Amino acid sequence: MLSSSGPIGVFDSGVGGLSVLRHIRTQLPTENLIYFADSGYAPYGDKPEEFVIERSFKIAGFLLERDIKALVVACNTATAAAIHLLRDNYPDLPIVGVEPGLKPAATKTITGIVGVMATERTLASNKFHVLHQLLNDQTGVHFIMQPCPGMADLIEHAELDSEAIFSLVRRYLGPLLEQKADTIVLGCTHYPFIRHVIEKVAAEYGNRALNIIDTGYAVARQLKHLLDIYGLNCRKKNPEAAMRAFTSGNPETISRLIFRLLQTDMPVFYASL
Repeated sequence: MLSSSGPIGVFDSGVGGLSVLRHIRTQLPTENLIYFADSGYAPYGDKPEEFVIERSFKIAGFLLERDIKALVVACNTATAAAIHLLRDNYPDLPIVGVEPGLKPAATKTITGIVGVMATERTLASNKFHVLHQLLNDQTGVHFIMQPCPGMADLIEHAELDSEAIFSLVRRYLGPLLEQKADTIVLGCTHYPFIRHVIEKVAAEYGNRALNIIDTGYAVARQLKHLLDIYGLNCRKKNPEAAMRAFTSGNPETISRLIFRLLQTDMPVFYASL
C-alpha cells in the first residue's frame, strides 16, 4: 500500500540524475527523496539493453523495499530500455521517466534544425525512433542525431571544466552548429551539468543565443501531477524533509560529486546489488 508519507525514489546510472533531482527538490520541497547512483555499472549508454533492464529492475526492487511511493527513472537510456516493463510490473506505482525534449525543441527552433546530443543506446532505442519520426512528420523539423560517447563518463568523474570535456563538446557540438542547428537537446541527464561548457563552445562558433533543452523541470512537474492524481502528494509542511543516497560505486566519491553538483550535503550509503 502506497503512503503519502513515503519517499520518492530516483535513480540513474550515476550522478546525472541529480540534474533531475534538483528540480524535484525545488518543486516538491516537502517530500523525502532517495537517490540511487548505479555508479558501479556506469555508464549505461554503451551497455546491452538486457543489462540496462536487469539493473533497472534490481534498483526498483531495492527502492521499493524502502517504501517509495513513486519512482523516477532519471536516465534516458534506462527510460528507453525499461520503463514500459517497469510500468507493466508495477501497475500501481507512479513511474516517471525522462526522454530527450524533442517536442519543446521543435517549438523553439527558428532554423528548423535541432541537434540531439545523447548516448548511443538512447539514440538507437525504438522509443526514441518512434518519437523522432512522429515529430519529424508533424513539424517538418530536421533533427540531427549526435551520439556522444565518453561525455557522461567524464562528467561522472567530475570533469566539468577540464580540457578533456571541452574537447569532447567541441567534437560533438561543432558539426551540429556548422549544420545551422540553433537548438540543442540534452538527451542525457548528465549533460545539464556541463551546460556552461556547451554555451562557451557555442560562443566560439559565434552562436551566443543557442537554445538548450533540459527536460528536468518537465519531469518534476509530471511527477507532481501524478502524485496529485494518486493522492500521494505530501501536502503537510514537513520541516524534516530529507534526502539520502545509495550507490553501487564509491560512497565518498558520490558524496563529493553531490556536494559539487548540488551544493548540499547528503548522506550516501553503499549498496551491493
